[in-house]
Amino acid sequence: MLGLRSSRVVLDDEVRQGVVVIDGERIVEVRETPGELPIEDLGDRVLMPGLVDSHVHLNEPGRTAWEGFETATRAAAAGGVTTLVDMPLNCIPVTTTPESMRRKLAATADQLWVDVGFWGGVVPDNVGALPELVRAGVLGAKCFLCPSGIDDFPKVVEADLRHAMPALRDSGVPLLVHAELEHPVAGLPADVRLYDRWLRSRPRSFEDGAISLMIALVRETGCPTHIVHLSSASALELLADAQAEGLPITAETCPHYLCLRAEDVGPTQTFYKCAPPIRDEGNRQALWDGVAEGIVSLLVSDHSPCTPDLKVPDFDAAWGGIASLQLGLPAVWTEARSRGLSLNDLTTLMCRRPAELAGLGGRKGRIAPGYDADLVAWDPEADFTVRREGLLFRNKLSPYIGRAMTGVVERTWLRGRELGETPHGRPLLGAA
Repeated sequence: MLGLRSSRVVLDDEVRQGVVVIDGERIVEVRETPGELPIEDLGDRVLMPGLVDSHVHLNEPGRTAWEGFETATRAAAAGGVTTLVDMPLNCIPVTTTPESMRRKLAATADQLWVDVGFWGGVVPDNVGALPELVRAGVLGAKCFLCPSGIDDFPKVVEADLRHAMPALRDSGVPLLVHAELEHPVAGLPADVRLYDRWLRSRPRSFEDGAISLMIALVRETGCPTHIVHLSSASALELLADAQAEGLPITAETCPHYLCLRAEDVGPTQTFYKCAPPIRDEGNRQALWDGVAEGIVSLLVSDHSPCTPDLKVPDFDAAWGGIASLQLGLPAVWTEARSRGLSLNDLTTLMCRRPAELAGLGGRKGRIAPGYDADLVAWDPEADFTVRREGLLFRNKLSPYIGRAMTGVVERTWLRGRELGETPHGRPLLGAA
């Protein structure tokens, strides 16, 4: 057995001095003093659960020029993230059948620096096969209400969802929804180099209408449903009312919606492009209010990289997606601490609740007896500037480069072993 001692151990409801006792891969207790136990003393470094990022695009197999299991999981480990859940698109084939799930699992061999679970996909032609996909090990399934950008991952419509949602409900897993319903938008600026064109082309009404639809379908079907990458602050009231009604609907947002502003995006800076878009300062502040009030229940990266050639200086044509996997903890903490959010709040938002969404809440996301010894030690007072050469994800193109942040990750443990020179992550399967 081994003990890790810190003056700031982040537990569910408090931060206190303690010794986290590890036996093999699990935490067995948190005690006041080490006794006869051999320990490593971390001093005043914060010791908290490894982060759980339930929204990443790893793109393997098929598009490993964009990202891959090895590069993404190394970047995750460097950022204190010990569990990822991979999205079902941007890889080839997309994860919409049991066979594609088996191919994805095969591609992980000897490449995982952290543990990785998998979302399946809901598309119009696989609704009848969703229970089988769950049995193959996916932790839930994601759909798009608008074109995904990937031809072999088409959007679903209301009729598809009326079949898919009961199937997922009965299989005991959630539906994840890219919630935008598109409609014509008039009067756009003509210049495709301007961010304002992209922003105005995807108004908040796209999200608000989609979320209204999903609330009605959750009320009808009872299927646990999660809204991914919420950008529209005007949807917060809709979600709050639905949650007060007792409907099983939750929402996440991402560091880029909480830390970046439309006002700061210059012409041709398409590395800021994502869908839904980064919005204005007032919207950003209101999203933080939604986090503080608990309407937004978790924070995840939506790491969605591509090769630099796809970020052409044209907001209509450029691939949309923000690369940020390694930077979530300091990006959020830099903003959160000035707003009065605590280390316990951070752990709830970035560790416990993402684990619970993915059905991993019994083993990931907490420092507690019986949990995997996934831990991160970091300095919440240390400042740094994001440099391209320090990033470990494959394509080092990100709006965070050059940005000052606070919070430096120093050490990461996965299931009791400190991450170092060799990978020892594992796939995390559900019903299988």
